[in-house]
Amino acid sequence: MDDLTLVQRFSVWLLPVLFAITLHEVAHGWIASRLGDNTAKSLGRLSLNPLRHIDPVGTVLVPGLLLAFGGFIFGWAKPVPVDWGRLRHPRRDMALVAVAGPGANLIMALGWAILLRLAMELPESLDYMALPLGLMGKAGVTINSVLMVLNLLPIPPLDGSRVVSTLLPLRAAIQYSRIEPYGFWILLILIYTDILGRIMVGPLLLVQHLVYTVVGLGGGA
Repeated sequence: MDDLTLVQRFSVWLLPVLFAITLHEVAHGWIASRLGDNTAKSLGRLSLNPLRHIDPVGTVLVPGLLLAFGGFIFGWAKPVPVDWGRLRHPRRDMALVAVAGPGANLIMALGWAILLRLAMELPESLDYMALPLGLMGKAGVTINSVLMVLNLLPIPPLDGSRVVSTLLPLRAAIQYSRIEPYGFWILLILIYTDILGRIMVGPLLLVQHLVYTVVGLGGGA
């Protein structure tokens, strides 16, 4: 995609980024509603309309700047509210709600990979359709793989930390949760020092390899 203009790159990445970020949050709220907490549902946050979930900074500004200036693209939507106390089994269900977001990203990555394969199989006479669809499919696999791996890191308040909390003894989980106010700054430091990229590259390549293999693209595209 390096030879695309900035406008073309925005066109290719817009839908994959919007859906990757917003459906991640919808998945959290939907699973929470199935497990006893209807907070997100009552606030209209189970809608597939991206406008209900867009965060001006996390959904628009940050991905846009990363796209314009390089680096791996990620972002976030307005977090879906979950009242852990309303869940039927709070500690267990907290983990299920947490993994729903990355799980949704995995499903979307597979969907975009299928689109990419279909684009690659279009006849040459339809190249004008195949190229944009293929680029969008590849972008969809990339952004969803990044969000899946990133959110499974055990850094509060990322989803991985919710899973870790359920595995720890209660007292240790309470101590662990106290890191949460500093989580954003920890991520910024990891990004600035490129430690985050080094942590993520192996799992990210593995996820993408598995996604492409499942849809019959031989582990790569």
